[in-house]
Amino acid sequence: MKWLDDLTEDSTRAVARRSSRRSLLGRLAATLVGASALPLLPVERGAAAEPEKADPNAPAADPGDPTTCEYWRYCGIDGFLCSCCGGSHLSCPPGTEPAIVTWIGTCHNPGDGKDYILSYNDCCGKSSCGRCLCNRNEGDTPIYEPFLSNDVNWCVGSKADIAYHCTVSRIVGLAR
Repeated sequence: MKWLDDLTEDSTRAVARRSSRRSLLGRLAATLVGASALPLLPVERGAAAEPEKADPNAPAADPGDPTTCEYWRYCGIDGFLCSCCGGSHLSCPPGTEPAIVTWIGTCHNPGDGKDYILSYNDCCGKSSCGRCLCNRNEGDTPIYEPFLSNDVNWCVGSKADIAYHCTVSRIVGLAR
């Protein structure tokens, strides 16, 4: 095993001759700063813009009529229901696209007694639908918490016009 000790010693001495503690600390710092910047990189949001055919997080018991404001998923909504405007409670009508940013809410499903986290997506690209206005505002917060506020035009960041048409409600997950 002396050969392994000699190899390790020679390798360590070679590295020590070519580098210093200062360069090691500099590289370590650069790596840490680079790793901390990873969450700031742009995120692909194309999946969020694709209309959903089915809600993968939908509960087995989903009571209510998605064309009425009393539907349990609409507890935090403020806008026109896409289910009355040519779409559904999950997908935008033809000619519109969902905004890439949303607001969230937590609603209680009376069918299974559980609370669900919902994402409210504005559909953009046409003028306002004008049918089935629903303004429930349960859990709405002031504008200084914009991700929980439904009083923002969420179409501003989308590829389509900034024109608001209607709103869909998608289940993100189960609230714990």
